[in-house]
Amino acid sequence: MGFWDKIFGEFIDVIDWLDESNETMVYRFQRYNNEIKYGAKLTVRQAQAAVFVNEGEIADVLGPGIYELETQNLPLLTTLQHWDHNFNSPFKAEIYFCNLRQFLDLKWGTRNPIILRDKEFGVIRLRAFGTYGVRIEDPALFIKEIVGTNGHFQIDDISNQLRNTIISRFTNIVASSDIPVLDLAANYDQLGEFITQKIKEEFSKYGLELTNVLIENISVPPAVEEALDKRSSMGIVGDLSKYLTFQTAESMTKAGGSAAGDMASMGVGFAMADKLAKNFGEPKTYAPEPYEKMYYYAKDKEPQGPFSIDEVEKFIENSTIESSTLMWGTGMEKWEKANSIEEVESLFNFLAPPPL
Repeated sequence: MGFWDKIFGEFIDVIDWLDESNETMVYRFQRYNNEIKYGAKLTVRQAQAAVFVNEGEIADVLGPGIYELETQNLPLLTTLQHWDHNFNSPFKAEIYFCNLRQFLDLKWGTRNPIILRDKEFGVIRLRAFGTYGVRIEDPALFIKEIVGTNGHFQIDDISNQLRNTIISRFTNIVASSDIPVLDLAANYDQLGEFITQKIKEEFSKYGLELTNVLIENISVPPAVEEALDKRSSMGIVGDLSKYLTFQTAESMTKAGGSAAGDMASMGVGFAMADKLAKNFGEPKTYAPEPYEKMYYYAKDKEPQGPFSIDEVEKFIENSTIESSTLMWGTGMEKWEKANSIEEVESLFNFLAPPPL
């Protein structure tokens, strides 16, 4: 080996880079104070770009491929270094490898609630979060505007700034969209695409491409959620009278007990359902309503009623109600025989005896 071969052997002649972290955006090739050998092999892999910087000035950018570094491959660097066509000496240059793959699943979210005006709920506070993706679109611009002389630039070094940009634009877009709060969930995809297109231009100024913005959730404060749940429950209930009747029947089915006890529960339940339904269905008045006791009678273990005392008298006259018929009236604790109820028993006494 000759003297010059030994000298040139000390120079770098193989240049490549493999990303082992999956988080590195830009990596400066380590030369360890050695010069790059003219004719050295440069390997630029898929989703990579190699940027040559000469004395702080960006020279050439090479895409994927295998290169033998010479004046033909590095025209700008050749001009900056004043190489002659037959100049074969080593040269000095910084080489930055840019990772061009997409960086996905980056998180964004509102630290403080967004206050906006909703047509249905008025002033309301919202929180939102989701993910976004970026990649290096212009390696030279990205190094010039963001990386600078950082030899190991990772996505975490810029994620805070990108997240803040998304949140700021998201707030403006949602506040001016006039989409009702209850309809936001049905527009996550369209809203995400719209935000992506609106912010893309700002990312391009850094040499980046915003590939997508995904909205995972937009939520209201817990107190508002509780109010919405109650409102939904009222909508599901629908007809209050039918709902109360159904609930009464359900509770009676689960209660069990004797036939007389079941009938008493049934009578109380239906009376309450009827009263509540009337209270909810009719406008309230301040004048007290006159109290009138209502009665039920049992027929085949089924309650019939409610009936007024005058109607009960007619049922006694036509023998629909007999002295042994079980009856229940508002205010009574249990079902009793008709002739055991004072006001009903008196009706039997006033009836004329049957002719002989």
